[in-house]
Amino acid sequence: MPAYPSHDIPGDARACWIEAPGRAAIRAATTPSLAAGQVVIRALHSAVSRGTEVLVFRGEVPTAEFQRMRAPFQEGDFPAPVKYGYASVGIVEQGPEALKGRHVFCLHPHQTRYVVPAEAVHVLPEGLPPARAVLAANMETAVNAMWDAAPRVGDRVAVVGGGVVGLMVAWLAGRVPGCKVELVDVRASRRALAEALGVGFTLPQDATPDADLVVHASGNPQGLVTALELAAFEATVIEMSWYGAREVSLPLGEAFHSRRLTLRSSQVGHVATAQRARWDRGRRMALALSLLRDPLFDALITDCAPFDELPAVLERLSGGSPDTLCQRIDYP
Repeated sequence: MPAYPSHDIPGDARACWIEAPGRAAIRAATTPSLAAGQVVIRALHSAVSRGTEVLVFRGEVPTAEFQRMRAPFQEGDFPAPVKYGYASVGIVEQGPEALKGRHVFCLHPHQTRYVVPAEAVHVLPEGLPPARAVLAANMETAVNAMWDAAPRVGDRVAVVGGGVVGLMVAWLAGRVPGCKVELVDVRASRRALAEALGVGFTLPQDATPDADLVVHASGNPQGLVTALELAAFEATVIEMSWYGAREVSLPLGEAFHSRRLTLRSSQVGHVATAQRARWDRGRRMALALSLLRDPLFDALITDCAPFDELPAVLERLSGGSPDTLCQRIDYP
């Protein structure tokens, strides 16, 4: 493809790299010449994944998963040095006329300016502010989980884990007619968020038993134990958490077999089986972005920091920070 002169791309780019497990830094980034069919994106915001990205920062990606866990436009290899991330929102500075000046979402690592194929960006729908659109990857994950879970009208649904994805799954399930949804979390502070999203809330010890469907999204093995305990006879438990290199011990020798439970994983890397013949990732992302037009989701963005502080932010999130839901990064 023909290339435009490299000096047509304004400014110097910077990116965040994980230089070693537990340590990140801001580096200068090389921006390639713009070719036909590509766009130049100036980043406005990005988000840090509290699950996968923190595991990557810690160097906890299993060797066997090095290839499958690569993010789009990732540079470097696991465990490090690696440029990682997949929740960037920006504005198109150069490219096809139909995209110039449009706000877009892209599955790109944290970087101030970058060049990608035009088909890799998703135009934000009318009514979705760029600052909220950083939740798109989370909503896409929640949508895929709902397709895997397939709640039925009137189901009793328990969602264990009140992080961003768990809250989104609970909200989606609560919109199925007749479904009674209960968010289960160890933090009582999640009650207000659950109620704002129109679903019930309970602490684990008070959770309602015999759920028709249980979705686990806490990232903690004990949460999965709770999920199995809450499942009714022949119910399904959907496991959304990814544990990286950690081993997980489960009480499968207790009532798991006698209650004929189904334990099934849900992962966003592939469109859910039930939808795969008709949906591609672009259509799924368009749906996720349209759902985010509801201003209720602003409450899930609890922390913001400038781009230059991202290495320190990753270190803080790796150490815990249980009160942080979505961590947004704002660009100059």
